[in-house]
Amino acid sequence: MFVKQISIYLENVKGSLREITQLLGDNNIDLKALSIADTMSFGIVRCIVAEEQIEKTMEILREHGNIAKVNNVICVCIPDKPSGLSKVLTLIEDAGISIEYTYSFYKNTGDNAVLIIRPSEKRRTVAVLSENGIQMLNQAEIDKI
Repeated sequence: MFVKQISIYLENVKGSLREITQLLGDNNIDLKALSIADTMSFGIVRCIVAEEQIEKTMEILREHGNIAKVNNVICVCIPDKPSGLSKVLTLIEDAGISIEYTYSFYKNTGDNAVLIIRPSEKRRTVAVLSENGIQMLNQAEIDKI
């Protein structure tokens, strides 16, 4: 029930985000979700692309001197109403699992917002959410959005 995420390490200088997004766009890579975190000297761009574009994306990034890696995250459907997110996070917290980071997906799925999460314990998080009837999307489902 995991989704592949690409993390790109960028020098924290003016124009670096635009350059990466232009590079990917010029190569017909469609960003389905995007998050940016920064420190004083570098930033981490986290993005979701269609599964068929992951290998090509990594190749393009590396050919242009970027450091990037692929890891697994969980894509959760959150009821798009007040306290929807809080209720899902409470389930995770009550299980003793922490969230390392989270970011929103660009599109929703009807009555749900879509959220990318990176929990401290991925498999256990999937089990907790499944046991409580929380819908998650896999890579194939993401690719169709």
